[in-house]
Amino acid sequence: MDKIREKKGYICDMDGVIYHGNRILPGVVEFVNWLYEKDKKFLFLTNNSGKTPRQLHEKLAWMGLQVDESHFYTSAQATADFIARQMPGAHVFVIGEPGLYNALYERGITLTDTNPDYVVVGEATSYNYDNICRAVHHVFRGARLIATNPDLTGPTEQGIVPACRALVKPIEMVTGQEAYYIGKPNPLMMRTGLNMLGVHSNEAAIIGDRMDTDMVAGIESGLDTVLVLSGVTSREEVDRFPYRPRVILGGVGEIPG
Repeated sequence: MDKIREKKGYICDMDGVIYHGNRILPGVVEFVNWLYEKDKKFLFLTNNSGKTPRQLHEKLAWMGLQVDESHFYTSAQATADFIARQMPGAHVFVIGEPGLYNALYERGITLTDTNPDYVVVGEATSYNYDNICRAVHHVFRGARLIATNPDLTGPTEQGIVPACRALVKPIEMVTGQEAYYIGKPNPLMMRTGLNMLGVHSNEAAIIGDRMDTDMVAGIESGLDTVLVLSGVTSREEVDRFPYRPRVILGGVGEIPG
């Protein structure tokens, strides 16, 4: 734990680490205060594409945490950055929420239901059969299929719910085309996060609740890994994976010590 506390930078997941739905988790206030008191560099790097950085800032403020928008980077932003580099001015058909729509719009990407270059799928409360049919139609006509993240499930106040991978799976199965997944553990997210922090990988740690995304992302990017059991992973499930986190904690409140 001393080595973890000595790190200059922290990349931290949000769902299952900072909050469940609209309920802040125990020890989070103390953890965030510690980050500021120790002048640590930190970034909330979330696979959830539903909210903009401003919305995340406001959500935490409502919970009693004041965190500047510059400390957030979402899979929606990573997806928009990727498409803007691959095909500037691209046209996309989107299944998602405001965070994804806004990120794409800000990068000059046109949202359309007519001959799109890409079909982009993120978390979506408006997900329905009609959207699936439209997406399948566009992929059959040559649109490339992209998913904002590979999370199959996500934690909420009501329990575990389907996440992005569960929503894109029917499109993959019908079209026979596998989506390209942008979010963690894709190195695109991690490289951007480290660049935003301005620290080397060996000077940073990643804190998350998922073995299949957060911990893999950290291991493959050279960061120390901290698994918290406040989200979707239990201690018993850790042994099912061929890799292990450096540290396992009940929650982020144990980090300040």
